[in-house]
Amino acid sequence: MARTVGIGIQDFEQIRERNVFYVDKTNFIREWWESSDAVTLITRPRRFGKTLNLSMLECFFSEKYRDRGDLFEGLSIWQDETYRKLQGTYPVISLSFARVKDTNFTDTREMICQILRNLYTQYSFLRESEKLSAADRTYFDRMLFPETSNADAASSIYQLSDYLYRYYGKKVIILLDEYDTPMQEAYVNGFWKELVAFTRSLFNSTFKTNPFLERAVMTGITRVSKESIFSDLNNLEVVTTTADKYATSFGFTEQETFDALEECSLGAEKEKVKKWYDGFTFGSHSDIYNPWSILNVLGKKKIGTYWANTSSNSLVGKLVREGSSIIKENFETLMQGMTITAAIDEQIVCNQLDEDEDAIWSLLLASGYLKVLSVDDTPLMEGTGEMEYTLALTNMEVRSMFASMIRGWFKGRSKGDYNGFIKALLADDRKLMNIYMNKVALETISYFDSGNRPSAGEPERFYHGLALGLLVDLYGRYTITSNRESGYGRYDIILEPNNSDDAAIIMEFKVHDPDDEESLQDTVAAALKQIDDKKYAQLLVSKGIPEERIRSYGFAFEGKKVLIG
Repeated sequence: MARTVGIGIQDFEQIRERNVFYVDKTNFIREWWESSDAVTLITRPRRFGKTLNLSMLECFFSEKYRDRGDLFEGLSIWQDETYRKLQGTYPVISLSFARVKDTNFTDTREMICQILRNLYTQYSFLRESEKLSAADRTYFDRMLFPETSNADAASSIYQLSDYLYRYYGKKVIILLDEYDTPMQEAYVNGFWKELVAFTRSLFNSTFKTNPFLERAVMTGITRVSKESIFSDLNNLEVVTTTADKYATSFGFTEQETFDALEECSLGAEKEKVKKWYDGFTFGSHSDIYNPWSILNVLGKKKIGTYWANTSSNSLVGKLVREGSSIIKENFETLMQGMTITAAIDEQIVCNQLDEDEDAIWSLLLASGYLKVLSVDDTPLMEGTGEMEYTLALTNMEVRSMFASMIRGWFKGRSKGDYNGFIKALLADDRKLMNIYMNKVALETISYFDSGNRPSAGEPERFYHGLALGLLVDLYGRYTITSNRESGYGRYDIILEPNNSDDAAIIMEFKVHDPDDEESLQDTVAAALKQIDDKKYAQLLVSKGIPEERIRSYGFAFEGKKVLIG
């Protein structure tokens, strides 16, 4: 009989007590413990079981769960008598930054301090222990009330480790989940430097200079560079998605996925599930599936976009939308099922995005949106960790997520005008094209060019964003490319029809230059002349499309005003 599938349960104790569907990942306990690493940072995409695995570690090691071996009966780890004796024998400090998603530094700092205060509330019994001095109790009291100082916050986990060590006579295990959630919010909302300064002292006192620490595990999506928040933390073992360590401990293997489908009478859906959700690779282990998506399929008995819709994807959306034309061109390639090559350095994530736009590919890989097809392991530059990776979108679910995101760029701001423009374009109605495109441009040009390093000519980023929008909405009907070579130059956008009933379309964009053109009509004429002079239609003609089925449009921009001819 199939077990009940509980969606969204991240508490190991609840899962075991309710006897809901669970894939045994307790070998992670053994592998981690036998590694003897002092501090381990494990990065995985969201919804890959990081929180559940840390909850499992807490249930296994914490004194709070002494004599709760029933939670592990029937699981792999409980077959080993050595580990049965280890269960429930350590003081454990467990905390999560998953809900620290505020949009300014003041609120973010306060949320972190609240999490630290909650730890002291949880262990309030320590205050009355004879092991603590009067000075210790004074510090304890300061941590229980608001207005926590930076100095007290920085040393809070260090001090709590000391108190627990004195009380239990054993060093502590520290578990920190989603350590980088506030980091990503800080980058998106512009308070990165303030947050780094605040967390650096906290992390160093907790994980580096803490003599009461037995071992620690941190989880997150990205590997924030050591220089940012882990300065002097030389005892850190970093396990990213490219490492073999713990490769099958997070996410479902293909065998685990297929066994689950069989248990839930969905065996006939294996190939469809593979097409939609396969594609993640951890270390040398391919065919890893996202647990959130699979659990939803098991519970709802329906294929759909589940994992990709569990977050606002605000950072990813911002970086692609505001990225240069090269970023958007690469995204066009990915969205059409092809591959790109990029330099990847796993340490270069949020704090490097302003200086190195290409670091977006490192972020997308760490976040699970891209998969590695091959690696050229020769460093691109001596002394750096950068190597060249061949990358593709992870699977159909990820493509569906990006398609929804791109549609939202236009439809969320220009309402029905973007749809109206597409319909007018297909109908060759230039009058309506002008009406709708002027409304779309008014609403969205700045939206595409509002990054930390805006371009001098706003329309460039806009029309590459437009190319992505056309690609998504006309997918299957047209093959859309931009800024590629054809004839004697590089065209802006070409829509190549996939059936003989549709016309091919060439678009050329020009910014009005008052020194060369008196009016926008002159700019349109110059754009159309460039299409003819550079023979952009040659690419389409060479593929057998008759010239009478090729339409050309010149787009002239002056600020946010557009004229199409």
